[in-house]
Amino acid sequence: MAVADQPDRLGCLTPPHTKAHLEGHILRHFLGYARPYLSGSTRRVGAADDGAALRCPYTASGWTYSPLIATHFATAGLRKGVAAAIWQLDWRQLHQAFKLPQLALLVSDLQQLFDDHRLFTPWQLFEWQENESAFACLIEPPAFDRRLVAQAAAFTLSSDTRHSFDSFLKQQGLSGALTKYVLPAAEIGRVRDQLDLVGIDERRLFPDLGGLASGLRRYYG
Repeated sequence: MAVADQPDRLGCLTPPHTKAHLEGHILRHFLGYARPYLSGSTRRVGAADDGAALRCPYTASGWTYSPLIATHFATAGLRKGVAAAIWQLDWRQLHQAFKLPQLALLVSDLQQLFDDHRLFTPWQLFEWQENESAFACLIEPPAFDRRLVAQAAAFTLSSDTRHSFDSFLKQQGLSGALTKYVLPAAEIGRVRDQLDLVGIDERRLFPDLGGLASGLRRYYG
């Protein structure tokens, strides 16, 4: 099971995906400017950069194995009177439908999705043609970031970059793999208190100075 606060936010607009044609350009700039912030003195173009690309919100949908962590992201920063939504994904059902291993894939495993023996790069997803075989999969990113580890993070990749993830699943007859849970607006405050009591907060999920400041601002704000 993987859960998230929403299925995806490609384009970060409502409705989503209205800037899907810019995805490749955004990723190219992200990889170019992100290198100074990544560990290691040298980087090669290819699978190593694909791991960095998973940090870019335009490339993949972010998930967590923890329902409590998903609830944190669904409720933190909400305006008063607004309900929250949590999505549960049966990713094993996806892998079974697309004939993939019943394990979350590593970035290096993505090579299996392509038949031309090229090294996998995100650009191949952007060039995907509708007449090619569709796929979606769950990926566990390399643990190069403390936030990824603390958040029990995972990502889904889909061959369709033009539609929201739930729309893609519906087109593939996999609507049952995605379930939406709604937290009523009246319960958000109580749920946030419970999350703080069990240590699900910004200080622990973002183990750096930014996370500490965010947690203090929300708690005392």
